[in-house]
Amino acid sequence: MAADLVQAQRLNREIRRRTDVDGILPGRDSRIHLVGAILAGQHTKGETAATLASTSWPAPASSSHPCFGPDRPAIRKGHIAGASPARNAGRAARVDALVKKIGFLSFGHWSSSPGSHTRSASDALLQSIDLAVAAEELGADGAYFRVHHFARQLGSPFPLLAAIGARTSRIEIGTAVIDMRYENPHYMAEDAGAADLISGGRLQLGISRGSPEQVIDGWRYFGYQPQEGQTDADMARGHAQVLLEVLGGEGFAQPNPRPMFPNPPGLLRVEPHSAGLRERIWWGAASQQTATWAAGLGMNLQSSTLINNESDKPFHRQQAEQIQAFRDAWQTAGHKREPRVSVSRSIFALVGDRDRAYFGRNQGTDEIGFIDAKTQAIFGRTYAAEPDVLIQQLKEDEAITAADTLLLTVPNQLGVDYNAHVIDSILTHVAPALGWR
Repeated sequence: MAADLVQAQRLNREIRRRTDVDGILPGRDSRIHLVGAILAGQHTKGETAATLASTSWPAPASSSHPCFGPDRPAIRKGHIAGASPARNAGRAARVDALVKKIGFLSFGHWSSSPGSHTRSASDALLQSIDLAVAAEELGADGAYFRVHHFARQLGSPFPLLAAIGARTSRIEIGTAVIDMRYENPHYMAEDAGAADLISGGRLQLGISRGSPEQVIDGWRYFGYQPQEGQTDADMARGHAQVLLEVLGGEGFAQPNPRPMFPNPPGLLRVEPHSAGLRERIWWGAASQQTATWAAGLGMNLQSSTLINNESDKPFHRQQAEQIQAFRDAWQTAGHKREPRVSVSRSIFALVGDRDRAYFGRNQGTDEIGFIDAKTQAIFGRTYAAEPDVLIQQLKEDEAITAADTLLLTVPNQLGVDYNAHVIDSILTHVAPALGWR
């Protein structure tokens, strides 16, 4: 009897912890599914029917979202799910068995415009954490964030990634992308190592040269300048190569013969070091040339909704050719592991009036323009349709088919509730029919 009581108390605590995001989940069915999954998991571990019957169920969600306003719940200090590498490895193995990983990509905008639910930097950061928690509970596989400097967007990724790592236990956590023109690769390796260890080895870091900026040559204000004869793109690639070397974990710094603390033998490396992170670095490529360069260095490939316009073919076909060029170069380089490839898309399943109001008039065509004086780019279409139509459209997207990971770009200023609904709609109404689940 005492054992049953202890088991019941543990189960109650787990349900309360997992339903902290009750107000974030998009509907009653999702909450029932979540609690049912918890109970099923406990049942498979040998929980008795009497234990299950003793469960005290969470109260219904309030109509007002708990993540907004002064009553927003504090982060629970007792939740240390990210601190168990063994548990994370087991859950990661289950994710790897999926046909295609599906995550979200947020730019983390904030503004005081009337329709924005994200009105400050604090809102953007805290809602990003809440959305990652909700996405994990819904069964998504990744929470990724864009990094922009000198803008009202997310600019300093590692505190955010570490916070998400501490609040979650399975979901991949990453960037798409960090602009390497602004980065000190040694200090970045320390920050990345710490965040990766907090998350139990779930970081997936997308890096690149970056996109057009809010300011002119913003990296100069961070203390960086290309060497004589180099471009800012050369500088970014140079920083990336140093980062890869440092993440390899080999010592390179001469130790002080009279250190404050005892040193291990040999040359020293930056700490903390997280083994395996080197293989979870991705390069955001805009062209076939940079994709093949990344493959040669053993980086995974991220390809976004914006790439260089290198032919007269549709966006998805050009992107598929970029992916194939990357894989060919990877094979030529002789790397032993299989690379990963992600593409990002704006995809909205129109399953309710709010979806139709926001996205129902979208024309769904590629757009071509110049992102600077010399570079013509092609911007991939937005997909917005009823689920059955959407399924047929996505079947024809050759780049999505070629990638192992799909990142759904989310309109973060519409709030955590709505973006959780966007993710859930794809996972529920679209992914199974395409064989992604």
